Amino acid sequence: MAGFKVDLHNHSLASPDGALTENDYRHMLNSGHLDYIAITDHNTAEFALEMRKKIGPRIIVGEEIRTTKGEIIGLYLKQTIPKLMSPQDTVTAIREQGGLVCIPHPFEDVRRGMSQSDLDTIAEAVDLIEVHNGRAFFQNKSRQAYEWAAKHKVVGVANSDSHAMSGWGQTYSVVASEPNRDNLVSLMAEATLQVGFPGFRAILYPKYNRFKKYAAKRTTWSGRSGKDKA
Repeated sequence: MAGFKVDLHNHSLASPDGALTENDYRHMLNSGHLDYIAITDHNTAEFALEMRKKIGPRIIVGEEIRTTKGEIIGLYLKQTIPKLMSPQDTVTAIREQGGLVCIPHPFEDVRRGMSQSDLDTIAEAVDLIEVHNGRAFFQNKSRQAYEWAAKHKVVGVANSDSHAMSGWGQTYSVVASEPNRDNLVSLMAEATLQVGFPGFRAILYPKYNRFKKYAAKRTTWSGRSGKDKA
């Protein structure tokens, strides 16, 4: 497929439920399956900032920020934005960094998607909205997302929301030229959206990753407790 393949939503090992590593991101880009990737960890941009320095401009610094009314993605960030602010304050913080506002998995209540009423309050500040989320299987709100995007004249995008190597490269947007902060929205307005089913393994990976990290912490804690008793 001609053009540049862009995924604006995925999670590294810096997310509590993510597992993607530096090597994974290098493989994604070097394989040609993706050309630009926004790393959007939960409530931190630190790993994305590090990967931008190491890998280069094909990594877009992002963050999936938990607000008091659901999650918002900031793109082209310079530093981490604090969680649990209002949607309005979160959008303002993104804008202060010169970033773009993208809404992930809207209207879903199983993954902290923003409700329609809450999203309406910040509609004028939204640059992009996911009309296709690669992991939207148990609760797929694509139709509602398309309708909201059309009503508010917001550009729709397709993202993988991958949390591990299983599932990436299935859902993404294809744009005509190399994206940057200034042209991303206009490019996405003319993009081709590629949507694929990542498999049940990819859908369930966040729960697996979270449990695996919890178990590792418990093992470490138990080991330290045993040493203290000895």
